[in-house]
Formats: sequence, C-alpha cells, structure tokens
Amino acid sequence: MTEEEPILRLSDPRAMRALAHPTRLRLLGELRLRGPQTVGTLSEIVDEAVGSVSYHLGKLAEHGFVREAPELARNRRERWWRAAHARTNLELVEMLADPERKAASDLLRRAVLDRYVERLRSYLDAEATLDPAWVRGTANSDSWLHLTSKELVELRADLEALAARWHARSDADRPDARTVTLIYHAFRDPR
Repeated sequence: MTEEEPILRLSDPRAMRALAHPTRLRLLGELRLRGPQTVGTLSEIVDEAVGSVSYHLGKLAEHGFVREAPELARNRRERWWRAAHARTNLELVEMLADPERKAASDLLRRAVLDRYVERLRSYLDAEATLDPAWVRGTANSDSWLHLTSKELVELRADLEALAARWHARSDADRPDARTVTLIYHAFRDPR
C-alpha cells in the first residue's frame, strides 16, 4: 500500500454482497497484509484451488477491491494482484434509509464478524505455543459506558485515531515485529 493509505468508502450494495463471501474477505485481507501476490501463492495461503481464487479475485476486481499488478509478472502466464485500498469503510448511518443497502451492509458485517471470530479462535488454538512475551501483550475486555450519541461519535474518532497511530508505527520489516490483529467495536447496547 502507499503511505497515503487510501480508504474505500463502500456504499454500493452489490459490492457489499460480493465482499461478504468468506473467501473474498480472506483474499482481500491477505493482499492487504502481505502486499501483491500471485494467484498461485494466494491459492496456497487460503487453501483454495487456483481456479476458485481466480474467480474470487475477478469478483473483487469487478467491484474495485483489488487490481492486477502486471508489472510484477515474470512471464505472460503469471498473474499478480494487489489490494486497491488499505481499508474499507462503511458509513452505517447512510445505510439506514435504504433497505437494500442496510441488508447488504448487515450481510457484510456479519461475514466480517465471522472472520474475526475465526481469527480469534485460531489465536486461542495457538496461544500455548507462543512465547509468553507475546501472550503478555494480548488483550481482551469489554466495558459498559454511559454516553450520549455525540460522545459515541467522539469515542469512534478516538478509536480510529488510536488505530491509525499504531498503524503508522507498524513496520513489518523489523526483525522482532509480528502481525498483531486489532479488532474493536463500540455500539449502543440494544437492551
């Protein structure tokens, strides 16, 4: 990704439905994490057939999530792909007035939530094998706050700024650096 970190502001319900597929979410995530990859490498990473990966990359490209990186190919048969954006953002309040967009955003967010759960389960399965120095920094918690709607918007901005600050500090090339997953949610409790 570029230092500018482009953000895709997603509002098209067709694109949301296309991205809601688990394999597509995983492919996009891997391209964002690892940088440009070949179809063959992605096939190995996500444990899917090359034809399936090509199909899903085509669907992601159709909606602007990924793009080909032909300059990286060593021959005409090799196809490289890259993420088109560093992040995808949904402005949820914009979805409320349109039932189709609301349904599509719900479908996408449920698929993303399933991916989060999958990642956390994978971590829990591996935790006993990790160096205790890495386990010491692991965090999980929840809090109940009593806020106004304006304060919730302020909290969102604070969380986004905190994540951006740590993302700017992130450097995969440091020998002691490893990938860390940060997941956060803040929402009004419906009870």
